[in-house]
Amino acid sequence: MASKAEEIKIRAEVLDSERCRFIVDRPIFRAGGSLQIQSPEEAKKFVLAELIFGIEGIAGVLLSGNTVTVAKAGPEDWVAVGRKVGKAIRAFLQSEAGALSMGLSEIPGNAALEEQIRAKVQRVLDTQINPGVAGHGGQVTLLDVRGSEVYIRMGGGCQGCGMASVTLKQGIEKSIHQHVPEVTAIFDTTDHAMGQNPYYSPSK
Repeated sequence: MASKAEEIKIRAEVLDSERCRFIVDRPIFRAGGSLQIQSPEEAKKFVLAELIFGIEGIAGVLLSGNTVTVAKAGPEDWVAVGRKVGKAIRAFLQSEAGALSMGLSEIPGNAALEEQIRAKVQRVLDTQINPGVAGHGGQVTLLDVRGSEVYIRMGGGCQGCGMASVTLKQGIEKSIHQHVPEVTAIFDTTDHAMGQNPYYSPSK
């Protein structure tokens, strides 16, 4: 009779020299969306991430559904590192005794994930985006986070600006997706027809 460990099937896909995706035959992260952990300190809150960060040279872990994407900074190749990651995933799944809560019961629904995304997006707005749009009196405000979707509002010189869509697509969305890959969608809730920007004339 096969052991529980042998029944767990994991397939590895090397994305590049630094990242590899591990696809498991059962759910790993059930909170919805995805969760990125970038340090051993963050990993202490999540059993699987802590096990993987225990492997030398690990730089990041992204949990989403039945996949685990691992980033490494060490020189060891993915053949060797992959074996260790697979062993950690199996040990983790076995430790849950088939509960399929995946050790993430610390997360009440999407609440913790949303709070993590909210904090990261706000940091991007404060440090990357708003300092840039402030030059023409603009400001981008984070209104809400629902699951992995972000809702923003553009104010000041950004509201009603004819370049608002370009700013959103090439600036705001690009920065947020780059720094907060957990975000799956960004919605601009601004009523641009009410803007006072002189470069925008609402149709009559």
